[in-house]
Amino acid sequence: MGQEIALVTGAGQGIGAAVAERLHADGFRVALLDIDPAAASEVAARLDPQGRTAIGVAADVREPEAVRAALEQVRERLGSPDVLVNNAGRTVPKSVWDIELDEWDDVLATNLRSVLLLTRELAPAMAERGWGRVVNLTSLAGQQGGLVAGAHYASSKAGIIVLTKIFARELAASGVTVNAVAPAAVHTPVMADMPQSQLDKAVESIPVGRFGQAGEVAGLVGYLCGPDAGYVTGATMDINGGVFMR
Repeated sequence: MGQEIALVTGAGQGIGAAVAERLHADGFRVALLDIDPAAASEVAARLDPQGRTAIGVAADVREPEAVRAALEQVRERLGSPDVLVNNAGRTVPKSVWDIELDEWDDVLATNLRSVLLLTRELAPAMAERGWGRVVNLTSLAGQQGGLVAGAHYASSKAGIIVLTKIFARELAASGVTVNAVAPAAVHTPVMADMPQSQLDKAVESIPVGRFGQAGEVAGLVGYLCGPDAGYVTGATMDINGGVFMR
Protein backbone atom coordinates (compact mmCIF):
# COMPACT_ATOMS: atom_id res chain seq x y z
CA MET A 1 0.00 0.00 0.00
CA GLY A 2 1.09 3.55 -0.60
CA GLN A 3 0.08 6.64 1.31
CA GLU A 4 -3.66 6.02 1.35
CA ILE A 5 -5.85 8.53 3.14
CA ALA A 6 -8.28 7.63 5.90
CA LEU A 7 -11.02 9.73 7.45
CA VAL A 8 -12.25 8.79 10.93
CA THR A 9 -15.30 10.47 12.45
CA GLY A 10 -15.65 10.97 16.20
CA ALA A 11 -11.87 10.71 16.39
CA GLY A 12 -11.26 13.04 19.32
CA GLN A 13 -11.31 10.33 21.98
CA GLY A 14 -12.10 6.70 22.77
CA ILE A 15 -12.46 4.19 19.96
CA GLY A 16 -12.25 6.86 17.25
CA ALA A 17 -8.90 8.14 18.53
CA ALA A 18 -7.59 4.57 18.83
CA VAL A 19 -8.66 3.82 15.25
CA ALA A 20 -6.92 6.96 13.98
CA GLU A 21 -3.75 5.98 15.83
CA ARG A 22 -3.85 2.44 14.43
CA LEU A 23 -4.42 3.56 10.84
CA HIS A 24 -1.65 6.14 11.12
CA ALA A 25 0.69 3.44 12.44
CA ASP A 26 -0.33 1.29 9.45
CA GLY A 27 0.87 4.00 7.07
CA PHE A 28 -2.29 5.94 6.31
CA ARG A 29 -2.49 9.69 6.27
CA VAL A 30 -5.36 10.34 8.64
CA ALA A 31 -8.01 13.06 8.93
CA LEU A 32 -9.61 13.09 12.37
CA LEU A 33 -13.09 14.59 12.22
CA ASP A 34 -14.82 15.54 15.45
CA ILE A 35 -17.39 17.97 16.80
CA ASP A 36 -14.67 19.01 19.29
CA PRO A 37 -11.89 20.47 17.12
CA ALA A 38 -9.47 20.82 20.03
CA ALA A 39 -9.73 17.12 20.87
CA ALA A 40 -9.25 16.05 17.24
CA SER A 41 -6.30 18.40 16.78
CA GLU A 42 -4.69 17.19 19.99
CA VAL A 43 -4.76 13.57 18.83
CA ALA A 44 -3.57 14.56 15.35
CA ALA A 45 -0.66 16.55 16.80
CA ARG A 46 0.34 13.55 18.87
CA LEU A 47 0.48 11.46 15.70
CA ASP A 48 2.29 14.07 13.59
CA PRO A 49 3.24 17.44 15.12
CA GLN A 50 4.01 18.80 11.63
CA GLY A 51 0.50 18.06 10.41
CA ARG A 52 1.61 16.38 7.19
CA THR A 53 0.16 12.92 7.85
CA ALA A 54 -2.49 13.63 10.50
CA ILE A 55 -4.90 16.55 10.78
CA GLY A 56 -7.83 17.44 13.00
CA VAL A 57 -10.97 18.73 11.30
CA ALA A 58 -14.04 20.22 12.97
CA ALA A 59 -17.51 19.12 11.88
CA ASP A 60 -20.86 18.21 13.37
CA VAL A 61 -21.92 15.06 11.49
CA ARG A 62 -25.57 16.06 11.96
CA GLU A 63 -25.05 19.04 9.63
CA PRO A 64 -24.65 18.08 5.95
CA GLU A 65 -23.16 21.41 4.86
CA ALA A 66 -20.66 21.38 7.71
CA VAL A 67 -19.65 17.84 6.74
CA ARG A 68 -19.20 18.79 3.10
CA ALA A 69 -17.08 21.80 4.06
CA ALA A 70 -14.93 19.58 6.29
CA LEU A 71 -14.48 17.02 3.50
CA GLU A 72 -13.38 19.75 1.13
CA GLN A 73 -10.79 20.82 3.68
CA VAL A 74 -9.56 17.22 3.91
CA ARG A 75 -9.29 16.96 0.14
CA GLU A 76 -7.31 20.20 -0.03
CA ARG A 77 -4.89 19.26 2.75
CA LEU A 78 -4.46 15.51 2.28
CA GLY A 79 -6.40 14.34 -0.77
CA SER A 80 -9.53 12.28 -1.37
CA PRO A 81 -10.03 9.61 1.31
CA ASP A 82 -9.59 5.96 0.37
CA VAL A 83 -10.88 4.78 3.75
CA LEU A 84 -13.88 5.99 5.76
CA VAL A 85 -14.47 4.92 9.35
CA ASN A 86 -17.91 6.01 10.54
CA ASN A 87 -17.43 6.08 14.30
CA ALA A 88 -19.18 9.27 15.47
CA GLY A 89 -22.02 8.47 17.83
CA ARG A 90 -24.13 9.64 20.72
CA THR A 91 -25.37 7.50 23.59
CA VAL A 92 -28.20 8.60 25.90
CA PRO A 93 -29.17 6.01 28.54
CA LYS A 94 -32.92 6.37 28.92
CA SER A 95 -36.08 4.31 29.07
CA VAL A 96 -37.90 3.92 25.77
CA TRP A 97 -40.93 5.54 27.48
CA ASP A 98 -39.02 8.71 28.33
CA ILE A 99 -37.32 9.54 25.02
CA GLU A 100 -38.47 12.86 23.57
CA LEU A 101 -38.97 12.80 19.81
CA ASP A 102 -36.41 15.57 19.26
CA GLU A 103 -33.84 13.52 21.16
CA TRP A 104 -34.74 10.43 19.10
CA ASP A 105 -34.19 12.40 15.88
CA ASP A 106 -30.90 13.84 17.16
CA VAL A 107 -29.43 10.46 18.07
CA LEU A 108 -30.52 8.93 14.76
CA ALA A 109 -29.03 11.89 12.86
CA THR A 110 -25.74 11.59 14.72
CA ASN A 111 -25.37 7.82 14.61
CA LEU A 112 -27.15 6.64 11.47
CA ARG A 113 -27.88 9.46 9.06
CA SER A 114 -24.21 10.47 9.24
CA VAL A 115 -23.24 7.04 7.89
CA LEU A 116 -25.52 7.54 4.90
CA LEU A 117 -24.23 11.08 4.34
CA LEU A 118 -20.50 10.40 4.58
CA THR A 119 -20.60 7.15 2.62
CA ARG A 120 -22.50 8.77 -0.22
CA GLU A 121 -20.05 11.68 -0.19
CA LEU A 122 -16.85 9.61 -0.26
CA ALA A 123 -17.53 6.12 -1.65
CA PRO A 124 -18.16 7.14 -5.30
CA ALA A 125 -14.62 8.49 -5.65
CA MET A 126 -13.25 5.29 -4.09
CA ALA A 127 -15.23 3.26 -6.61
CA GLU A 128 -13.85 5.34 -9.50
CA ARG A 129 -10.30 4.61 -8.29
CA GLY A 130 -11.13 0.91 -7.91
CA TRP A 131 -10.22 0.57 -4.23
CA GLY A 132 -11.70 1.67 -0.93
CA ARG A 133 -12.74 0.65 2.55
CA VAL A 134 -15.73 1.74 4.61
CA VAL A 135 -16.00 0.52 8.20
CA ASN A 136 -19.01 1.41 10.33
CA LEU A 137 -19.03 1.18 14.12
CA THR A 138 -22.21 -0.51 15.27
CA SER A 139 -22.77 -2.17 18.66
CA LEU A 140 -23.97 -5.24 20.50
CA ALA A 141 -26.97 -3.04 21.35
CA GLY A 142 -27.82 -2.97 17.66
CA GLN A 143 -27.82 -6.76 17.54
CA GLN A 144 -29.73 -7.50 20.74
CA GLY A 145 -31.58 -4.32 21.67
CA GLY A 146 -29.62 -2.55 24.36
CA LEU A 147 -31.73 -1.63 27.37
CA VAL A 148 -29.01 0.44 29.04
CA ALA A 149 -27.83 2.41 26.00
CA GLY A 150 -31.28 3.69 25.04
CA ALA A 151 -33.73 2.54 22.37
CA HIS A 152 -32.70 5.33 20.01
CA TYR A 153 -29.04 4.33 20.28
CA ALA A 154 -29.83 0.63 19.77
CA SER A 155 -32.12 1.39 16.82
CA SER A 156 -29.49 3.55 15.15
CA LYS A 157 -26.88 0.82 15.55
CA ALA A 158 -29.27 -1.79 14.13
CA GLY A 159 -29.85 0.50 11.17
CA ILE A 160 -26.09 0.72 10.60
CA ILE A 161 -25.90 -3.06 10.21
CA VAL A 162 -28.54 -2.99 7.46
CA LEU A 163 -27.08 0.08 5.76
CA THR A 164 -23.67 -1.62 5.76
CA LYS A 165 -25.13 -4.54 3.76
CA ILE A 166 -26.88 -2.23 1.32
CA PHE A 167 -23.74 -0.22 0.56
CA ALA A 168 -21.67 -3.42 0.43
CA ARG A 169 -23.87 -4.82 -2.34
CA GLU A 170 -23.84 -1.53 -4.23
CA LEU A 171 -20.04 -1.22 -4.15
CA ALA A 172 -18.80 -4.83 -4.16
CA ALA A 173 -17.94 -4.96 -7.86
CA SER A 174 -15.93 -1.73 -7.68
CA GLY A 175 -13.23 -2.86 -5.26
CA VAL A 176 -14.78 -1.02 -2.30
CA THR A 177 -15.65 -3.11 0.76
CA VAL A 178 -18.15 -2.04 3.42
CA ASN A 179 -18.20 -3.73 6.81
CA ALA A 180 -19.35 -3.11 10.36
CA VAL A 181 -17.68 -3.73 13.71
CA ALA A 182 -19.88 -4.45 16.73
CA PRO A 183 -18.18 -3.95 20.10
CA ALA A 184 -19.79 -4.66 23.44
CA ALA A 185 -18.52 -2.97 26.61
CA VAL A 186 -15.23 -1.23 25.82
CA HIS A 187 -13.20 0.81 28.28
CA THR A 188 -13.63 4.41 27.11
CA PRO A 189 -13.74 7.85 28.80
CA VAL A 190 -17.53 7.48 29.17
CA MET A 191 -16.95 4.87 31.90
CA ALA A 192 -15.18 7.40 34.10
CA ASP A 193 -18.57 8.81 35.11
CA MET A 194 -20.09 5.43 36.00
CA PRO A 195 -20.20 4.02 39.57
CA GLN A 196 -17.65 1.28 40.22
CA SER A 197 -20.39 -1.03 41.47
CA GLN A 198 -22.16 -0.73 38.12
CA LEU A 199 -18.92 -1.45 36.27
CA ASP A 200 -18.20 -4.49 38.45
CA LYS A 201 -21.66 -5.89 37.77
CA ALA A 202 -21.23 -5.38 34.05
CA VAL A 203 -17.93 -7.27 34.01
CA GLU A 204 -19.62 -10.29 35.61
CA SER A 205 -21.70 -10.78 32.45
CA ILE A 206 -18.65 -10.90 30.14
CA PRO A 207 -17.25 -14.42 29.64
CA VAL A 208 -13.63 -13.25 29.26
CA GLY A 209 -13.97 -11.40 32.57
CA ARG A 210 -13.02 -7.88 31.52
CA PHE A 211 -13.99 -4.92 29.37
CA GLY A 212 -12.55 -4.58 25.90
CA GLN A 213 -9.87 -2.05 25.07
CA ALA A 214 -10.22 0.62 22.40
CA GLY A 215 -6.99 -0.59 20.83
CA GLU A 216 -8.46 -4.06 20.35
CA VAL A 217 -11.40 -2.61 18.41
CA ALA A 218 -8.96 -0.48 16.43
CA GLY A 219 -6.98 -3.59 15.53
CA LEU A 220 -10.07 -5.19 13.98
CA VAL A 221 -10.90 -1.98 12.11
CA GLY A 222 -7.29 -1.85 10.92
CA TYR A 223 -7.58 -5.32 9.43
CA LEU A 224 -10.80 -4.44 7.60
CA CYS A 225 -9.13 -1.32 6.18
CA GLY A 226 -6.09 -3.22 4.98
CA PRO A 227 -5.09 -5.05 1.80
CA ASP A 228 -5.86 -8.52 3.19
CA ALA A 229 -9.57 -7.84 3.71
CA GLY A 230 -10.65 -7.52 0.08
CA TYR A 231 -12.83 -10.66 0.26
CA VAL A 232 -14.71 -9.46 3.35
CA THR A 233 -17.70 -7.22 2.66
CA GLY A 234 -21.19 -6.80 4.09
CA ALA A 235 -20.04 -8.42 7.32
CA THR A 236 -20.63 -7.42 10.92
CA MET A 237 -17.62 -8.45 12.98
CA ASP A 238 -18.27 -9.14 16.68
CA ILE A 239 -15.80 -8.01 19.34
CA ASN A 240 -17.58 -8.54 22.64
CA GLY A 241 -15.63 -10.84 24.95
CA GLY A 242 -18.04 -13.69 24.30
CA VAL A 243 -21.21 -11.90 25.42
CA PHE A 244 -22.90 -12.70 22.10
CA MET A 245 -21.73 -15.85 20.32
CA ARG A 246 -23.02 -17.05 16.94
